[in-house]
Amino acid sequence: MPTAAERKALRGGLQKLNENMVTLAELSELSIRKAVESLAHLDPESSQEVFTLDEEIYALQLEVERTCVDLIALHAPVAGDLRTITTSLKITTDLDRIGRYAKDVAETTLQIRQARPAGLDKVPNLSKMVEQTIEMVDAAVDAFVRRDAESVRNLGEVDDTVDAMHDEIFHDIVNDMKNGSLDVEVGARYILVVRHLERIADHAVNIGERVVYMVTGERVPRVRAADRAKGTNPAWPLGRDS
Repeated sequence: MPTAAERKALRGGLQKLNENMVTLAELSELSIRKAVESLAHLDPESSQEVFTLDEEIYALQLEVERTCVDLIALHAPVAGDLRTITTSLKITTDLDRIGRYAKDVAETTLQIRQARPAGLDKVPNLSKMVEQTIEMVDAAVDAFVRRDAESVRNLGEVDDTVDAMHDEIFHDIVNDMKNGSLDVEVGARYILVVRHLERIADHAVNIGERVVYMVTGERVPRVRAADRAKGTNPAWPLGRDS
């Protein structure tokens, strides 16, 4: 049986882990907001802020990983404590990837600005996809902070909407490039932005699934959008990292 001092040390370590995870989530969330701001206004200063945030996110991710390893090695946690630690390790990867995709959006913004001025409204429906993606990240982060599994159980269904927007916007951009209403280089870069947003939404889903597991111990099945539409429900492995 662990002593009172050992239990206190474990609680202190878990509190530090939670505080760092909340900060990491807030930084990742801020990075995507700043990236979208840079794209909307073609603002190089906002892009630079995203680059700085990416460095902060990576540094904090490393600290969280060290904390998790130390907690496991020194305290041999079990049950809910172990789920919290192992899930935090997974979620740090998703949050880091969200930050990296935000950085990619910011870099693409600078390239679009150099190629030809064209704000976010140049591509129809892109603003809607941006809003939906940010809402998904908000929901996933909030669920983690509040340990609220129920609020994100159906986040995969919201992701279906983002996937549909991705396909629609992709075809719209291609058609605009074909008919000459959108510069080819700019259009190609917008296609990259849309892809980055779609992947951010996927990582939001991952976080939601991992929150459910952390809180309840349940593994949420991954269901294809096509299967969901048909009413079938085959289980997929938890998480879809990239």
